[in-house]
Amino acid sequence: MNVAVCADVGSTYTKAAVVDLDGGRLVGAASAPTTVGTDVLHGLDAAVGAATASAGVGDVPWYVCSSAGGGLRLAVIGYEPLVTAQAGRRVGLSAGANVVHVAAGRLGAADLSALRAARPDVVLLVGGTDGGDADTLTHNATRLARARWRVPVVLAGNADVRADLHAVLVAAGVPVTAADNVLPRIGVLAPAPARAAIREVFLRHVIGGKRLSRGTRFARLVRAATPDAVLTGVEVLADTLGGDLAVVDVGGATTDVYSVLTPDERDSGPGQEVAGTLWRARTVEGDLGMRWSAPGVVRAAAEERLLDPGEEGPLAEAAAVRAADPGFLAAGDAERAADRRIATLAATVALRRHARGAATGERAGRDLREVRLLVGSGGVLRHAEAGHAAAVLDAVLTDHAGGWPLPRAARPVVDVDYVLAAAGLLADEHPGAAAAVLRQHLTG
Repeated sequence: MNVAVCADVGSTYTKAAVVDLDGGRLVGAASAPTTVGTDVLHGLDAAVGAATASAGVGDVPWYVCSSAGGGLRLAVIGYEPLVTAQAGRRVGLSAGANVVHVAAGRLGAADLSALRAARPDVVLLVGGTDGGDADTLTHNATRLARARWRVPVVLAGNADVRADLHAVLVAAGVPVTAADNVLPRIGVLAPAPARAAIREVFLRHVIGGKRLSRGTRFARLVRAATPDAVLTGVEVLADTLGGDLAVVDVGGATTDVYSVLTPDERDSGPGQEVAGTLWRARTVEGDLGMRWSAPGVVRAAAEERLLDPGEEGPLAEAAAVRAADPGFLAAGDAERAADRRIATLAATVALRRHARGAATGERAGRDLREVRLLVGSGGVLRHAEAGHAAAVLDAVLTDHAGGWPLPRAARPVVDVDYVLAAAGLLADEHPGAAAAVLRQHLTG
């Protein structure tokens, strides 16, 4: 059998799936707790061993992504907040990063202190369209060089000075990777080169630097940050579907939303975004989650007027219990009902923010009216009864008070078998298998 194992080392659980590369079928799956406290290879080896045993296979290729240890923390430094800094933030999110800091303009002493305090794993340094302003980018690169900055930098600004500034940073001992400008001209966002460079830096510097494992084996196995792999899977799914789609992934700490839109006349005209439109986008809601961030869900839902009379107090108590014990497992109908309610609110608020543009930084928001498929992901949905999971997505699709135009004819489906990440990991080397596994499990 021609198979491969695809594994995601998450913050809480490590999931492994064995994929038949010829037929695009899942032939085995398993999960194990992520062993961040000792060595993540312990949990990874356990999950892969159980998955391959269930498939009846032995030594097979491994494709691994990881968000353990906090994933990829990215800081963005741009020319000014509404254009290049915003463009850089969107590109960072599309690369699977948790954008922990955004700065714009000339870095001063206080700005440098704030940058250090954010503890980024990577800095995305942008600024100026090609042939445009170069002074701010030059100042910021020189400032990092003089500060003896040692966190890896991806330099993706004005092409006219990129080579010179790359040399300045290299001479100062700054680990730097150059990429094409994320905003080569006003209104044109070009994320692919910087996204690839961020991925390379994540694999080369970040994975090993987090000390998640002794030795180098884990760093050699990991091919992408988990959100980057999932977005790739979403892109493959959109190409397979041939239309717009959205994904809401409700996790323990964050709720991520992915959307892929078809470029059309919305890409031009008076309302065109000066920072460009990212047709394949991801947003991260760090205050919306099932465990660590559960209290944020209740607060956000109250602000959005989504709670029923008398609901806020009891739900806040349930959320506090979950935040205090991230390993909390719902037992009994009441606790499971509270989990479903928190998941419904997290998904609804996250989609509202994504569509309105508050999370993406797009003034006109994201037009999701033509979305044909809404995919739900996350353990709370995968492990729920089918009717309960469907009810969470139905709430999102009937959110008429959210201030955004709802999809006209979207079909909800849950990624029960966690195939989006697997497809994203396989997409480069086995595109046929990636598309086939998505067709069988999400569009059939």
